[in-house]
Amino acid sequence: MLDDVSFFVNPGETLCILGRSGVGKSVSLQNVMGFLKPDSGKILVAGEDITGFNEEQLQAVRRKVTMVFQNGALFDSLSVGENVAFPLRERSVLAEDQIQQIVHGLLEMVGVAGMVDLLPSDLSTGMKRSVAIARALSAQPECILYDEPTTMVDPLIAHLLGDLIQKLKRQLRLTSIVVTHDMRFAQRLADRVLFLHQGKAHFFGTMEQMKASSDEVLRQFLTLDALVLPTV
Repeated sequence: MLDDVSFFVNPGETLCILGRSGVGKSVSLQNVMGFLKPDSGKILVAGEDITGFNEEQLQAVRRKVTMVFQNGALFDSLSVGENVAFPLRERSVLAEDQIQQIVHGLLEMVGVAGMVDLLPSDLSTGMKRSVAIARALSAQPECILYDEPTTMVDPLIAHLLGDLIQKLKRQLRLTSIVVTHDMRFAQRLADRVLFLHQGKAHFFGTMEQMKASSDEVLRQFLTLDALVLPTV
């Protein structure tokens, strides 16, 4: 449950949403995507107020803003290549050889080239997330939302996923919103941070401002995080 939460993301920026479990981090993304509707207030996405949009209108918005779920949300019965090609085929404007060229290029970009014929069940959790990012990119969005991209992956894969999100920002000027529990991951990526506490926007600003804050809730979060994730 969110209570009077307000934030914004400028084009080409990365916003990281932080906070303890159950404070509404993933709910924030679901509101932006239109999966949930707020009881009050407005949600502006790509310059449009989507609060009262119907499903057909939301589908148009989701071509601009797409989401990478924790589990990847890949189609189990489709190969990696077919999963990535799915948004391209929905548009029905490209020849098959063009689709295959884009698919192979995207899989190479996200670091899973050569896995085009594998099924999702053949992939590790980290690989599934990489393929999900490639599928999201095939829709040519303006913004990608990431729900806990480093959950249940080892530190090396988490680092590689962070590198990938940074590369997409540099090369494609993609806007990103990243929900994460991983403070070091957020420090690498965030232009701005939204810290949620008890369903409210407790802090909104840069990572440097957050780390310099004397606020007791923020200090406690940072201190506990340092104990859980020691510097390596």
